[in-house]
Amino acid sequence: MNRRTFTQKALQTAAFAGVASSLPGFLQASARSFVRLGGPVFVKYQSPDEWVAALKKEGYRAAYCPVQPSTAADEIKAYEQAAKKADIVISEVGAWSNPISPDSKMAREAYQKCVDSLALAEAIGANCCVNISGSKNPDQWAGPHKDNLTQDTFDEIVEVTRRILNEVKPTRTYFALEPMPWTYPDSADSYLRLIKAINHKRFGVHMDPMNLVVSPRTFYGNGELIRECFKKLGPHIRSCHGKDIILKEDAYTPQLFECQPGLGNLDYGVFLSELSKLPNIPLMLEHLRTQDEYRQAATYVRSIGEKEGIAV
Repeated sequence: MNRRTFTQKALQTAAFAGVASSLPGFLQASARSFVRLGGPVFVKYQSPDEWVAALKKEGYRAAYCPVQPSTAADEIKAYEQAAKKADIVISEVGAWSNPISPDSKMAREAYQKCVDSLALAEAIGANCCVNISGSKNPDQWAGPHKDNLTQDTFDEIVEVTRRILNEVKPTRTYFALEPMPWTYPDSADSYLRLIKAINHKRFGVHMDPMNLVVSPRTFYGNGELIRECFKKLGPHIRSCHGKDIILKEDAYTPQLFECQPGLGNLDYGVFLSELSKLPNIPLMLEHLRTQDEYRQAATYVRSIGEKEGIAV
């Protein structure tokens, strides 16, 4: 670059900086790192406009799917268009069920629920359809069991997930499995194994780091755990859940309890920093009882974002 070209580039850069400093606040904010926060709404809505209004009242820029698989196609389309117009990302369609249940009837019904939910995610343009992989527990559909982490169960999860994807053939959404403490995927590495084994471009990652905090070591070192997950799985992540966790201190065996964000030890500074590096991947609050609890959680997460220079 010669001196004249350098001088012209420098003047252009300086001019842009001057213009940028005079831009309206919302345009300046759009240049900041950001994370789309979402959660359930507690008001009953009868139309896409009412749904969007409820989300905006909470300051959410992401949402759970607002309709069911049985919803008419034109209504699904209306909600999709309303979300796009309002710049709201539909994060996920939940397919919560047990497609590897030892009860064959339950397994068949769960498989169909996964297929129908993935089809809905595809129709409405959600980031993903999410389920857990399932459990061999005959009484608790998402419970621990001695056979959950065997190679045979891993192979069954791979086979069932491939069948779900191949039946729906999604082109714009993903099927993802939320990590769990006692079933696959139970770590970043086991998730990588599943991605490789399933070998489908529409199999994605759903990230809930709280579910991977299973010991005092991971409890106190959860910031490093979160960094590891994003380093290994980041390009595949389609949606995240936001919860928090407590380690009971007056017991001689480790006892971990889920709690409202801000009341536990999960490193939200690291979580938000890592998540903000990904484009339009939502953080969805869940498992709270009231709208007020969700507002408290959202306020906490936004306060951490403010400290980190991240708009939430």
